[in-house]
Amino acid sequence: MKNTRNFCIIAHIDHGKSTLADRLLEYTHTISKRDMQDQALDSMDLERERGITIKSHAIQMRYVHPANGEEFIFNLIDTPGHVDFSYEVSRSIAACEGALLLVDASQGIQAQTISNLYLAVDHNLEIIPIVNKIDMPSAMIEDVQDQIIDLIGCKREDIISASGRTGMGIPEILAAVVDRIPAPSGDPEAPLQTMIFDSVFNSYRGVIAYVRIMNGTLKKGDKIKFIATEKEVVAEEVGFLRMGQVETPSISAGDVGYVITGIKVSREIKVGDTITHLARPCSEPVKGFEEVKPMVFAGIYPLDNDDFEDLRDSLEKLQLNDASLVFEPESSVALGFGFRCGFLGMLHLEIVQERLQREFDQDIITTVPNVPYFATDMKGNRFTVKQPSELPDPNFLESAEEPYIYAQVITKPEYIGNIMTLCLEKRGILQKQTYLTPTRLEMTFHLPLAEIVFDFYDKLKSLTRGYASFDYHILDYRQTDLVKLDIKLNGENVDALSALVHRSKAEFMGRRMCEKLKTLLPRQQFQIAIQGSIGAKIIARETISALRKDVTAKCYGGDISRKRKLLEKQKEGKKRMKQFGNVEVPQEAFLKVLKLND
Repeated sequence: MKNTRNFCIIAHIDHGKSTLADRLLEYTHTISKRDMQDQALDSMDLERERGITIKSHAIQMRYVHPANGEEFIFNLIDTPGHVDFSYEVSRSIAACEGALLLVDASQGIQAQTISNLYLAVDHNLEIIPIVNKIDMPSAMIEDVQDQIIDLIGCKREDIISASGRTGMGIPEILAAVVDRIPAPSGDPEAPLQTMIFDSVFNSYRGVIAYVRIMNGTLKKGDKIKFIATEKEVVAEEVGFLRMGQVETPSISAGDVGYVITGIKVSREIKVGDTITHLARPCSEPVKGFEEVKPMVFAGIYPLDNDDFEDLRDSLEKLQLNDASLVFEPESSVALGFGFRCGFLGMLHLEIVQERLQREFDQDIITTVPNVPYFATDMKGNRFTVKQPSELPDPNFLESAEEPYIYAQVITKPEYIGNIMTLCLEKRGILQKQTYLTPTRLEMTFHLPLAEIVFDFYDKLKSLTRGYASFDYHILDYRQTDLVKLDIKLNGENVDALSALVHRSKAEFMGRRMCEKLKTLLPRQQFQIAIQGSIGAKIIARETISALRKDVTAKCYGGDISRKRKLLEKQKEGKKRMKQFGNVEVPQEAFLKVLKLND
């Protein structure tokens, strides 16, 4: 155990974590040159296409110390950098004793760097600071080192300069992992205490749990128990995680590996649960795991109602691989049966949509995303509102409260005006401004969560040319003037397009949605009225004119009354069609209406 090191790589998005991990794998000969590809640990096509890490990836490497020839086992976890996947980072940190803190030499410390660092410090991890991308022409090595010294109070000589692209600094990083990160503590003879930090579903083997052993030893064939779900099973196979899964007779305290139990029902294994022996259980489960708090809710419905059970299975399998996804069944008048899903942010929602379509071949419709509110009715009952249909009628609504966030924006001083304008437009309250260095500034705001759900992050990036980083955490709930915005097609409510909005934004939002629907809905043989309303009050309207067939084409002469008669007949037919015809909203329209800023 003294020759084992467990560590993760943490950084802001796009600071070069996956590229650095590639070089570490090459240097330790974990992966051959022939099999090497960029983002080697990123297994999803989606990750390669977008150039981001969505899932944490664990891998075991063998390293021989050049000074004395001693062999060490490294368990590395590459983590995501986007704020929407911070839950993945918290789970990886709980399984490690050390962290490589990566900072881009051309961008400096950004919001998610600080956020991830605090997570690691809370878990008492040993931090190894690294300035990455030092080969870039725009690298500010000295300045970035000063920022790191201010942030964590280390010495300049403790900071390693590296380049994930060229492989510079890799030997120093590996030596620092051996010298600075402590070996895992734990007793291989103690009762088994194992934390599940991730899991995947394999259609042949069932659920494969990725585990970190805190105490004890787990052997193949052992009878084990999951503490949270109280499921009792046999460990059919145990092993280590290299580029593939490598079976071994046993794994013990300090090791990171996998367990296959043959469980086929995804509900029976929970990420964050503790595994122990049935005959000699541990006294308490593993601590240090944070509960997931969804920030954005949206309804996901199958295109065909017969696929409801398939969608449930797909969501359960996806939840194994993405523990921050939560869902519960719900029904809608327009869309039938579906699920109300909770996400950590809009990027998370987008990724789940994509994965359902690609990996599980599901055709789905997603409703307008919203955040959880608290409402109090006239009788004094206080309850949570997760979807527009749960908000009481204005006559019965006493008050409503919405979640506020504490938002950190780190940027250059020349963008202060743009950021202030954007945050005030989003009903934000400036708390303080702090100059981290003469060229870097931290601004903190209190902002309503509902205002950042849609397009805040995209706007922030474009207004600051990508030089602003953003991080947030939930603060509290505050009184708000909440209204339910309904979209009507020919007088009929489309409940999938209903949204909960602040009264001051309702008219703007209603107009934008009506305008967008006018361009998206196909024309019919009759006129379509698109209306935005709050209760009985119409606040926006657009009209799609009817497709007109030229019924007078066959009248090439004769009296005008013949043409009038045909036109009157057509008018009557259109009136009747409008009464009985219904407007189908195509799936693309649902998806595009959500992207109001396009």
